[in-house]
Amino acid sequence: MGATSVESECERFIRVIYDEHGDALRRFAARLLGEDWIKAEDILQEAAIRAWRHTGLLARQGKDGVRPWLFTVVRNLVTDEHRARLVRPVSACTVDELVIPVDDGIERALTRQVVRDTLNDLTPQQRQILHHTYFHGRSVAETAQVLGIAQGTVKSRTYYALRALKSALHNRGVRF
Repeated sequence: MGATSVESECERFIRVIYDEHGDALRRFAARLLGEDWIKAEDILQEAAIRAWRHTGLLARQGKDGVRPWLFTVVRNLVTDEHRARLVRPVSACTVDELVIPVDDGIERALTRQVVRDTLNDLTPQQRQILHHTYFHGRSVAETAQVLGIAQGTVKSRTYYALRALKSALHNRGVRF
């Protein structure tokens, strides 16, 4: 089995976890973490990674056993996070300064899933303009010609679509 088929399998698995359980797990984690949505997203990502590592176990449990298993993992991860904070010495560097490169495809899959979910929060018109200008890399003039609208309209729609995307990402705990 090649690397691309493993990545595709991983991405599909992660997408299913996020689609079927992501929102409920994120809310559960945030509630346990005192509404810290950023940490809740981190916990959800770690739970998805652990689910990927235990696909055999989850397959044997069947569809009804996956959700309780994920909630248990999230609860345990939050408990571990709390315990680690109690014993962790104050660090000289912040987490933002810490870079741990991991090239296993999971981070890309998780990032793609968050962006896909966020794009679904936009209107069809906003998705369409971003699709043409960013995903296809078309210029304002090319986009205007393809959509049959004025260049000024393309510019304003792009501005408002990007603003809506930024707001939707911010609501999901993504900071940039």
